[in-house]
Amino acid sequence: MPAPRREFVLVLLAGAAGSGLVVLAVRQAWAHALFTPPRPLPAQDISVSGQQLVPLAGALALAALACLAAVIATRSVLRRAAGVLLAVLGAGAAAAASAGLTAPAVLAAARASDLHEIVIAGPGRAVLAGAPWRAAALAGSVVIVLAGLATVWRGPRWPVMSARFERAAPARRPGTDSATMWESLSRDVDPTVDDGTRT
Repeated sequence: MPAPRREFVLVLLAGAAGSGLVVLAVRQAWAHALFTPPRPLPAQDISVSGQQLVPLAGALALAALACLAAVIATRSVLRRAAGVLLAVLGAGAAAAASAGLTAPAVLAAARASDLHEIVIAGPGRAVLAGAPWRAAALAGSVVIVLAGLATVWRGPRWPVMSARFERAAPARRPGTDSATMWESLSRDVDPTVDDGTRT
């Protein structure tokens, strides 16, 4: 595989892997909300995912994944623009994932969770337990940024994947202009048949 094509494939795979890592990380539990209702009700431990706390990180990662399609379909200046957008999306996902998490935000997310069969009562406290997943989301975001910067730097040198689907315009045969065709028809000659096949 030539070097430019290999670079192209590696950057696409890196961008997809980074986006997938962010999406996977935000779906994991980043915190727990512990509620202690009055007795004899048992204590409640509700997991709160990164998606509930920082939904913007997952959304930007999915947008970065879609942006890779633009990298594939474009060339030259447009490909550089797609690379800039990819880097911006990765930086936004990193900023969202690294935002400070507060106990009120965790408790509010737990109360707003879709748990209709559970009645949350009593005071609550938050326990942050998703540091490894937050780090994974940050790492994935950094990979997205690097893929975008690589696209800006090297993108115009990469092959255009859509070129194989573009059909070259058929070569125009001599004598196929409208005046010549009308003259041929007036002489009872089919202008769409080559001279060598006319009878």
